[in-house]
Amino acid sequence: MSNQVPHVAIAILYQNGKFLMQLRDDIPGINYPGSWGLFGGHLEPGETPEIALVREIIEEIGYELPSFTKFGVYPNEKAVRHVFQAPLLVGLDQLVLNEGWDMGLLTPDDIRQGSCYSSIAGEVRPFGDMHQRIMLDFINKSFPESN
Repeated sequence: MSNQVPHVAIAILYQNGKFLMQLRDDIPGINYPGSWGLFGGHLEPGETPEIALVREIIEEIGYELPSFTKFGVYPNEKAVRHVFQAPLLVGLDQLVLNEGWDMGLLTPDDIRQGSCYSSIAGEVRPFGDMHQRIMLDFINKSFPESN
């Protein structure tokens, strides 16, 4: 196993108890193709996770992050994921999906059941397992009353 796994910065964006998730493009060769996951992406050389996060969220959905905080770091054999949390202060109609197949505000129940319907895909699509694990950790820490 190479010790040069990529570092990525991803955002948990929340609004009214729901979470903005990206349905990843269904193309071979990417992690979790055709699965629901969090917005974000790889750090460029010399970037901090915070700088990469702000850049990636603008690139992917045209959203300028308000203040955000670090939630945790999730390493596995595919990537070291730097996870941040921030409120989503605009409606979905004000976001532009520049990367991915679909996006939606998903509920804790959607996340717990491990899949969610996409109107663009026309079918129920699964969550990427790491993304589901991160979200469940976040829900359990932030909304313990919903368990």
